Amino acid sequence: MKTSGAGVLILAIGNPSRGDDALGPLFLERLAERREPRDDRDAVELFTDFQLQIEHVVDLEERDLVLFVDASVSCSPPFQFTRLRPAQDTSYTSHALSPAAVLHVYARVHHAAPPPAFQLAIRGESFELGEPLGAAAEAHLAAALAFTERLLARRDVEIWERIAETGEMLA
Repeated sequence: MKTSGAGVLILAIGNPSRGDDALGPLFLERLAERREPRDDRDAVELFTDFQLQIEHVVDLEERDLVLFVDASVSCSPPFQFTRLRPAQDTSYTSHALSPAAVLHVYARVHHAAPPPAFQLAIRGESFELGEPLGAAAEAHLAAALAFTERLLARRDVEIWERIAETGEMLA
């Protein structure tokens, strides 16, 4: 579902009913509470879903930057920020895609490079159905939100790439 042609799309993935898998949706909810709504081209559009699908290719159209946000059991705490590249991985043939596979589908559908995309993986530990967000995940979420607020103040692909490469927020 595409709405406005916002310069930045933040697409969070996760299931609020599965413990720390709620990190993505909670990230967007709390980010929305902190941000002032804007009507200009530099607006940030927030979108959440349970999993990525081929249809999300449409959401990437006309974006300057895309940030995928999801919980991860494999990243270092509190979070990991990385640059994404299109890749046809094993998720390409399943009902749920990885962010890299969504970028790959975008390139195939549009015969053009997708917008610059990054992933913010927030460390989660427990993903049991019906469980609440864990205390460690709550702390990781707070750190990811603070990082993202600073990141959104610097909406420049080259700056985001340097941050992803070095792991340090630039002054």
